[in-house]
Amino acid sequence: MTVEEVMREEEAAVAGPIETTDRYKVVIKEINAWFGRKQALKNINLNIKDKSVTAFIGPSGCGKTTLIRCLNRMHEMTPNARVDGQVLVDGADIYDKSIDPVVVKRRVGMVFQKPNPFPTMSISDNVAAGLKLNGIKDKNLIAEVVEESLKGAALWEEVRTELEKPGMSLSGGQQQRLCIARALAMQPEVLLMDEPTSALDPLASSKIEELVRSLKEHVTIVIVTHNMQQAARVSDFTAFMYLGEMIEYGATSQIFKNPEKELTERYISGKFG
Repeated sequence: MTVEEVMREEEAAVAGPIETTDRYKVVIKEINAWFGRKQALKNINLNIKDKSVTAFIGPSGCGKTTLIRCLNRMHEMTPNARVDGQVLVDGADIYDKSIDPVVVKRRVGMVFQKPNPFPTMSISDNVAAGLKLNGIKDKNLIAEVVEESLKGAALWEEVRTELEKPGMSLSGGQQQRLCIARALAMQPEVLLMDEPTSALDPLASSKIEELVRSLKEHVTIVIVTHNMQQAARVSDFTAFMYLGEMIEYGATSQIFKNPEKELTERYISGKFG
């Protein structure tokens, strides 16, 4: 049986949205997304628990990154891109016309695939950039937030005496943690991470994974990863996507050890992808 045949048999069994409760930080309801006429996401329903790590896995082009970009309204910034459906954060729809997208991006931070420190800024200024952009001028407050954010990103001890050096002077792994610190400085409630270790060596990747596990005590994390072993190590819940659809979602241990869908099992076991 082909992947497409398995998918057709199983698509009716994908669970719909669960009623919003205090248990869920983010509830995704019937999200569809397009790039021009091409539909990239099809009727995505998903509930993300507070203070947890949820991993999105699936082959390249399955919609993982598009979905994560829909969670803080970045998708609509792409020319000719659009989205419909609901994304509820604490029960409020971030796509409601009364909601300011800038506020959404403060509450739902994002770390990208490649480290992207601001090249002309110091380590300190990189972390403080969002604060200053939002009109905060208190130098003592900024210094305090910079320190706490760098500590939160497990970078403070490595750079505490070098805060005025360029952010670009750091190693690749340190630059990625600097970008995480920059996101944490805005005190997000949800942190989105789009393949944050794909450009890093194994040692730097392991430090990011340790950081992800520690950060979930304070923030809800959604991570896109092409590395199934990484998803198994860091996440509490895993969502498997294929061709823009949510095939299966559940506890990571269940997804990897006893998936309900044949398509999931075939992907996990390396039979395709």
